[in-house]
Amino acid sequence: MPAPHERAGSDLLFLREESLRLAQTLMFLAARDMAEAVAPVLEEDGLGRAHYRVLQVLAFSPGIPVSRLQDILGVTKQSLGRTLQELDARAYLESRAGRQDRRQKLLFLSPTGKEAEARLFAVIRQRLVAAYREAGGAAVEGFRRVINGMLSEHSRALLTEESAGRREGR
Repeated sequence: MPAPHERAGSDLLFLREESLRLAQTLMFLAARDMAEAVAPVLEEDGLGRAHYRVLQVLAFSPGIPVSRLQDILGVTKQSLGRTLQELDARAYLESRAGRQDRRQKLLFLSPTGKEAEARLFAVIRQRLVAAYREAGGAAVEGFRRVINGMLSEHSRALLTEESAGRREGR
């Protein structure tokens, strides 16, 4: 049984304004640093952050319709269309007709797209592995719980749906 001071919520000092502002600053800096870490790979491939976001989503959710990709990214149809055209021109994408609705366009990463995404993920993976090793298992689990707690109901639903889609072999 954990000691009283180790129980969740028993020491609410982490909820002070100063701690919450520090958490916000840390998240901002971590996101910025991760973006900077992948920037050389993006530049080398002639890609931007919008391209990277599409590659990320298609890596964790292959075979999604364009409308679903737009919903996940929270971008306009026009903006997404430009990005998809550029990725398609580079042969990073494959599209297939939907099973039930042949008019539906399902998106996948091509082998070239998978290679590009893997190079980008390798940079992120290296950072995460180093941070996870330094923090330890309990901290990693706590981190996941905190991040999950920050997700909106919409984002949680997306994760659940995408996980279910992968299990069904979408």
